[in-house]
Amino acid sequence: MINNLIFVVNSFFQIYFWLILLRCLLSFVPSIDWYKQPFEALRDVTDLYLNIFRKIIPPVGGIDFSPIVAVTALQILNYLIIVVLLMFRGMV
Repeated sequence: MINNLIFVVNSFFQIYFWLILLRCLLSFVPSIDWYKQPFEALRDVTDLYLNIFRKIIPPVGGIDFSPIVAVTALQILNYLIIVVLLMFRGMV
């Protein structure tokens, strides 16, 4: 049971990582209209998390470094949750 939960949690974090990466890569394409689907959905889902870090880390020279910190925080959170689940599995 815990192994399935670990798999689901890890999968969720990995999918979200790839969505953030896709969002960052597509931001270099000037012809994308972020107010049309599917780009609007991608923007809404990822900016919800990225805006937390954009408030803390301002762009430097027009380059937004907040996704780097956001992805790092996401990976650390993923690791911590999995460690807690593995510890819980050892208790049962």
